[in-house]
Amino acid sequence: MDSVLIVSGSGKGTELIAQLINANSRMHVSCAGSGGEARRMLNDSDYDLIVINAPLPDEFGDGLAITVTEISASGIILIVRSDVAVDISEKLESYGVLVVSKPIIRQVFMQAQRLALASKNRIMGLKNENISLQQKIDEIRIITRAKCVLIQYLNMTETQAHRYIEKQAMDMRTTRQEIAKNILKTYET
Repeated sequence: MDSVLIVSGSGKGTELIAQLINANSRMHVSCAGSGGEARRMLNDSDYDLIVINAPLPDEFGDGLAITVTEISASGIILIVRSDVAVDISEKLESYGVLVVSKPIIRQVFMQAQRLALASKNRIMGLKNENISLQQKIDEIRIITRAKCVLIQYLNMTETQAHRYIEKQAMDMRTTRQEIAKNILKTYET
């Protein structure tokens, strides 16, 4: 189930946004009454979607939207008055924040909600791919260090060291990284 944080200074605004969000799908909704409260909640939990109803009691809301983009992969919708919507949209579009003007049109809000969740899913996919690539880089570094140790201490060539690590991994039914760690533990301590 997707989770949503609604940040709004007015109870009426919070209620209206919650109704719009739950009209098409059931989502777990949390509410914050100010930017400061929202920041505290973001430290404790991750949300799939964050809807900010500007202005907030302690700030306008654009600063909160920018902060959220820096610390989270959440989809973000900022709801603002129509007279400032274009200016705010230009300011926040490079951060990936969707700006919806008041009065809120149901179809526009639903479309913004779907776009925000889609962008969040895309960001999470890229983040997971980045983590996977980082793990592969770390594995290659460890294996390369182990090869250097074998070359230095056992006078192997790079090809022999590579083959040795691969053969040990196959014979012991373990990963090349584990073999490399064992080699490093043996020779570097």
